[in-house]
Amino acid sequence: MLLSSRSLKQAALAGAVAFGLTISCTYAAQTLNGAGATFPYPIYAKWAEAYKTKTGIGMNYQSIGSGGGIKQIKSRTVDFGASDMPLPVEELNESGLTQFPMVMGGVVPVVNLPGIKSGELKLTGTVVADIYLGKITEWNDSAIAKLNPGMNLPKQKIIAVSRADGSGTTFIFTHYLSNVSPEFKKGIGNNTSVSWPSGVGGKGNEGVASYVQRLRGAIGYVEYAYALQNKMIAAQLQNQAGKFVKPDSESFQAAAANADWAKAPGFNLMLTDQPGEKSWPITGATFILVYKKQDKPETAREVFKFFDWAYRHGDKLAEALDYVPIPASVVKLVQEAWKNEIKDGSGKPVWTDAMVKK
Repeated sequence: MLLSSRSLKQAALAGAVAFGLTISCTYAAQTLNGAGATFPYPIYAKWAEAYKTKTGIGMNYQSIGSGGGIKQIKSRTVDFGASDMPLPVEELNESGLTQFPMVMGGVVPVVNLPGIKSGELKLTGTVVADIYLGKITEWNDSAIAKLNPGMNLPKQKIIAVSRADGSGTTFIFTHYLSNVSPEFKKGIGNNTSVSWPSGVGGKGNEGVASYVQRLRGAIGYVEYAYALQNKMIAAQLQNQAGKFVKPDSESFQAAAANADWAKAPGFNLMLTDQPGEKSWPITGATFILVYKKQDKPETAREVFKFFDWAYRHGDKLAEALDYVPIPASVVKLVQEAWKNEIKDGSGKPVWTDAMVKK
C-alpha cells in the first residue's frame, strides 16, 4: 500500500477541512445532494475536490451524522445517504433501499493528558467500557496504572466525551465495547445513539475533538483523520490477539483483511474486534444508501459515476488520510449490485458497464 508521510496526510486533510462542512457544486443546473456520516467526511471532501477538478462536477454533502443521513434518504430529501451503521436487509427492503461500502477506517480513543504523547497510553476495551460506564473515574485508577507501569498518571477526574447526535461512529464504538464487555452491552448497548451515564456530548467528530482538546482529563472517540488533523493524543488498544496496537493504516488494513463481504447479505458487515496480531479493534466501513427505484435516473447516474471514479481513482487520496480502500473484488460485487438492483421508473437499469469511464 502506498502511504504518505504524516505531514502529507495532515496537509491533505487540511485541504479537505478547508472545504467546510458542505461540499458544493452544480451539474447541468442540478445539485447532487448527499448527507450523513461525519466519519468519511474528510475523504469525501478530497474526492469531491479532485473529481470536480477533473470533470467540473461535484456534490453537496452535508456532514450531519449517520442518523441524519438515514433520516434524509428515507424522506427522499437527498440523492444518497451515508451511514457508518449498515442497515439490516429487512430494513433496506422495507424502505426500498440498497447500500454499499465506500471506504474503511478506524475509530480511535483520544485523551487530553498533558505530558503523555500520542501512542504512549495503553488501554483495553474493558477499561474503556468501564470509563464510559462510570466505574473508572480517575486517570490514576489501578486498572489504568496496571496497563501503564512507570507512567506518571495524574489524579485527574476523567471526563467522558461522546457524540450528542445520532452517529455511526458511536455505533461502531459501542459495537466494539458491547463485544468486549457484557456489562457495557447490558447497561448501555449498541446503537447510533445511546444513553451515557455521565460526561459531555459533542456534535459530529469535530465536536468531540473540540471538547477533548479543551477539557483536561477528557477521553473521547473520533475517526482517525480527525485525530491526525487536530494533533490529538491517541491511545493504543489491546486487540483480540492480546497485542497492544497503535491506530494507523496498517492496523486498519489488518482488521479489514478478514472481511468476507461476499457472505454479507446487503453488505451488512461489521469489522470490530477482528482477529490478527496487528488488527485495530475499532475498525469500520462507511456505507452509501440509495433507492433501488430511481425517479431521477439521470441524477442517479451522475451519483454512481462519482462513486465509480472514487473506487477506481481515489485509493491514494484515501490512503493519505489513513482510510482503507475497498478491495477490487468487493467493488466488483458492488457494481454488479448497481446493475441488478438500481432501476428507473420503467424498470431499466440505471447503471451499465458502458457508463464506466477510464
